[in-house]
Amino acid sequence: QVQLVESGGGLVQAGGSLRLSCAASGRTFRFYQMGWFRQAPGKEREFVANIRWSSGNTYSADSVKGRFTISRDNVKNTLYLQMNSLKPEDTAVYYCAGRTTISIQPRTSSWEYDNWGQGTQVTVSS
Repeated sequence: QVQLVESGGGLVQAGGSLRLSCAASGRTFRFYQMGWFRQAPGKEREFVANIRWSSGNTYSADSVKGRFTISRDNVKNTLYLQMNSLKPEDTAVYYCAGRTTISIQPRTSSWEYDNWGQGTQVTVSS
């Protein structure tokens, strides 16, 4: 019912910046929370950042605090991830996800989300 499409990935040098977008479309749009996850080859999918859609409150993983900023545009129904001071260890496929059930606390596990995009590759060179 809801489609999520990521864009904005690419190849950047360490210390550079990149802005990821996740556009939501479809007949219905009711995500209580949205998040960004990433997965490097041979690694588990890990939490990056989360936003409570209505309030705009955010929560980020320690590994990206101070460098990445998650935000949303209600008019465009779009989720963003501004990535600054990129490091080679940030290299991964980045996924956006939506959660359709309500929760007070930010959700940081992939199984707590039920809508996913196809991902966009981010590669950071040294």
